[in-house]
Amino acid sequence: MIIVTGAAGFIGSCLIARLNELNFNYIVAVDDFSFPEKNKNLEGKNIMERVERTELAAWLDTNYQEVEFCFHIGARTDTTEFNKAIFDELNVDYSKMLWNKCIDYQIPLVYASSAATYGLGELGYDDNEALIPQLKPLNPYGDSKNDFDIWALNQEKKPFFWAGLKFFNVYGPNEYHKSRMASVIWHAFRQINETGSLRLFKSHRPDYTDGQQMRDFIYVKDLVSVCVFLMEHRKNSGIYNLGTGIARSFNDLGKSTFVAMGKEVNINYIDTPADIRDKYQYFTEANMNKLKSIGYDKPFYTLEEGVKDYVQNYLIPANYW
Repeated sequence: MIIVTGAAGFIGSCLIARLNELNFNYIVAVDDFSFPEKNKNLEGKNIMERVERTELAAWLDTNYQEVEFCFHIGARTDTTEFNKAIFDELNVDYSKMLWNKCIDYQIPLVYASSAATYGLGELGYDDNEALIPQLKPLNPYGDSKNDFDIWALNQEKKPFFWAGLKFFNVYGPNEYHKSRMASVIWHAFRQINETGSLRLFKSHRPDYTDGQQMRDFIYVKDLVSVCVFLMEHRKNSGIYNLGTGIARSFNDLGKSTFVAMGKEVNINYIDTPADIRDKYQYFTEANMNKLKSIGYDKPFYTLEEGVKDYVQNYLIPANYW
């Protein structure tokens, strides 16, 4: 059996799709299944058992001998939520529980960290573990991910193989339920469909022109390929960046979306909201040398390739993966 937490969510459901394509069908899907809108993501997938998030610890105590691997993707990811107690419960304490169960029962573990741990990038975007305690995230979500990374690195006992993945700006199918937290591409597609135009934030810094703020956008199909690689690799434990290593501008993203939709480019610029302006990231780019150094050599989708696949094969026909 392979455990996937956050199974009904965006990345978790895409990971299950890839595992099914590779003929891994004994999937234990873990989530809070009380949100029916997310359950569409699991339709048509081969799943052996569904386990409520709150029942996983007890389930593992009974079924651990059957578990081959654990992907801990589930988390509270809302960067606009400022109740620290929610993140402590769902992102930190829950992850500690699962970490310790994986030690007790000799289960290899891959868990989702986040590029939100890097804050404004004052120390760059290098996954050097010595720098992790010095990072300054911008919100409680980023704090929670960094807190767990620090805790994991400080543990004397660790799973025999483990990896924490700092996801950068992920986009792709099955994110429709994330609303405000969905990718810019998802929002761009909806705006263009409804209005024929796209609104992007103006630059409020003299060294960037409007729409030239840059992010490392990674297609979810690349992300799950890395997860499968680590499941098969099972050595070189540690914390890894997971982006493409190439920053692209929001203008590039917008143009790619118009092209994929077969529409004329029409981009307008609006002020960045004042309440987020001083915490707005103008540049992120993952240093990917560490992952490549352990043997991951598959090329990543370019932004244009990823947007085209996402728009034409999933958004336009309203398909799930």
